Amino acid sequence: MEPFRYHIVVCTQQKAENVTCCAASGSARVVDALYSEIGAAGLSDQVIVSSCGCLGLCDSGPVLIVYPEGTWYVKLTADDVREIVSSHIAKGQPVARLLRNDYDAMRSEILEHRKGYFAMLKGKDAAGIFPDDLNDMIRAFMPSRVLLTALELDVFTATGSGSNVDDLATRIGSDARATEALLNALVSLGVLQKENGTFRNTPTAQRFLAEGSPDSARQGQLHVANMWQRWSHLTESVRTGFPAPPIRKDEYVGTFIAAMDVTARGRARAVVQAVGVNGARRLLDLGGGSAAYSIAFAKASPDLISEIIDLPDVALLTQEHINKAGLSDRIRVRPGDMLSVQLAPQSYDLVLLSSICHMFSPQENRTLFARAYDALAPNGRIAIADFIADPEKTSPRSAALFALNMLVSTRGGSTYSEPEYDTWLKGAGFRETKRIRIPGPVNIIVAAR
Repeated sequence: MEPFRYHIVVCTQQKAENVTCCAASGSARVVDALYSEIGAAGLSDQVIVSSCGCLGLCDSGPVLIVYPEGTWYVKLTADDVREIVSSHIAKGQPVARLLRNDYDAMRSEILEHRKGYFAMLKGKDAAGIFPDDLNDMIRAFMPSRVLLTALELDVFTATGSGSNVDDLATRIGSDARATEALLNALVSLGVLQKENGTFRNTPTAQRFLAEGSPDSARQGQLHVANMWQRWSHLTESVRTGFPAPPIRKDEYVGTFIAAMDVTARGRARAVVQAVGVNGARRLLDLGGGSAAYSIAFAKASPDLISEIIDLPDVALLTQEHINKAGLSDRIRVRPGDMLSVQLAPQSYDLVLLSSICHMFSPQENRTLFARAYDALAPNGRIAIADFIADPEKTSPRSAALFALNMLVSTRGGSTYSEPEYDTWLKGAGFRETKRIRIPGPVNIIVAAR
């Protein structure tokens, strides 16, 4: 018996620009339409939809196959999907006008395509052509820079429900010719739409990139623009070992905390579930930033009270987030440097260090863990949520890359491995260190006093 009544496979293979492929013909829209129509028909529990690589009929794309029959549909549009779902999926009646069933010809076409593909690879290798994947990696900064410039100029807010080039350029104070080039590039990236000279935000851009939306992430993403400045100094930082010149705090702190809040809110629930409250009543949240983790822990346990320690220019923003959450009676902010501020001995049941340790050198982390140990009550715990590298520090890739982010941003920070954390924690007196994996680039290490 099949686990699902139908299994629909759609080619979404993306090939080089100007090369015929299903993706260029709109297969992503076909996939979206499938999910929508299958859901609307109440068939989601009976059908599984999968994307796949090249099926060899590139000139007939988008290509879709329905199993278990193995029925091939070609040259589809999103508008065709409703008929396929209502007829084939719901009633078992294939849509004849969209079928391709000249199987001998199909087989020959697919094999010829495969033969040509391998011949092309062999020819490129023999000619010493620079590999596409390396070329794409080197040029990956281009779309990133386009989006960052659009965010810095606040293009998505200014575009709103629709605008032409001249009006938009006036609104953001830019050159009209240059603005048109930027807008066209944003259309090519799929974040703007263009029709008869009028540009409009896509639903995703309107929701996440324009100011005023409840889910707007623009302020947080502007932190990436600040990172861009630092990363542009990477070559010099590798030569000297010193970070990039500092960014003015008034240009940095707000966007940094906004970015950290977006990230923290996205993973706070997973952190709370992984660490567990376990009866803790006093939480010390070192470098608590936007208070997202303290808020999550406080909501998980009505008996828990949290104290956040962060730098004075951050603490003001922290308090705003606490007030907005309505938890100012249970979460307190104390301005100070976590490496030197006075901590009452044996006063906390749980110490949290989320996205903190990578900012510090190994010696500073040893100092921090020793201070946390002294501040914890007997059997209290420390929880560290951070990038955790493998012993060779070459994976995961997010941790290896973030080590360079710390190189250009701090004097001694980096990403560290599980053995390093284990050594430092046990050196401070902790026992029973345990690594907990959660979805995403960050893992957790918990240790007990």
